[in-house]
Parts: sequence; structure tokens; C-alpha cells
Amino acid sequence: MIRFKSLIMVLLAVLSTSVFASEETYQFETDAQSALFFELTKELRCPMCQNQNIADSDAMIAADLRRKVYQLVNEGQSREQIIDYMKQRYGDFVYYQPPVNATTVWLWLLPAFFVCFGIVFVVRSRQQKPVRQDENKLQAAEKLLEEDK
Repeated sequence: MIRFKSLIMVLLAVLSTSVFASEETYQFETDAQSALFFELTKELRCPMCQNQNIADSDAMIAADLRRKVYQLVNEGQSREQIIDYMKQRYGDFVYYQPPVNATTVWLWLLPAFFVCFGIVFVVRSRQQKPVRQDENKLQAAEKLLEEDK
């Protein structure tokens, strides 16, 4: 009786795992539509995930976005139309290449500002150190001269 129960438990465990294993399959009319779908799913960011595209994300919202991209591609919408739809719905964050506008200009300018600031800081600090060292050496030399007198 114990063997029969354990056999049933093993059988149920094996069958239940197949319920959770589901893979999304998308059928397209043309290869161009398929290529566009896979390109867009790699370029669109999951709004819930930490810097992960919707092709690689397992989040439910990423699955919803993949289905929406599939639907829009099958409707014949262009790449730009689909990206604009996603940006309108989820904001500029959803696209990995943010536009340059008043709110994102800092993303483009701050790195350049920090590099320039760093260069100025290094140049100024290098110019000031030799002066201090020369002054210290000059004072030490003057003390030696005075002691010799």
C-alpha cells in the first residue's frame, strides 16, 4: 500500500510541474514581423524590473507588454508607432534610448560636467602642490643659513 501511495505522489508531482511550464509562442505572417517583434522586445524595458528588457523578464507586466507588442505587430503598425504607443502608456522609461528634452537633458550633460570638473580639480591641485613644497624647502634653507651665521 505504501508503494502505491508513493507511486501516486510521484506521478502527481511529475504531472503538476508540466502545468507550470508554459512557453509563449508567437506566430507571424512574415519573417519581417517576427524580426520586428524580437527587436522591439529587446529594446523595450520592463517597467517593473531593474533594467531588464521585456524579452528577458519573467514579470507579469513584461508578459503583458510582449502580448501587446505581438498584437500591434500583427496589426501592421510600424516600429515607431509601437514605440510611441509604449512611451505614451508607460513613459520614456520604457524605451532604452531616452529623448533629449528639458527633463532628460541632465542625463546627457551631468556626466560631461563631472568630467570637466574633475579635470579642473586635478589640474589645479597639481599646480598648487609644487608651490607649497618650494615654499617649505625655501624656509628650511633660510633656517639653515641663519643657523650657520
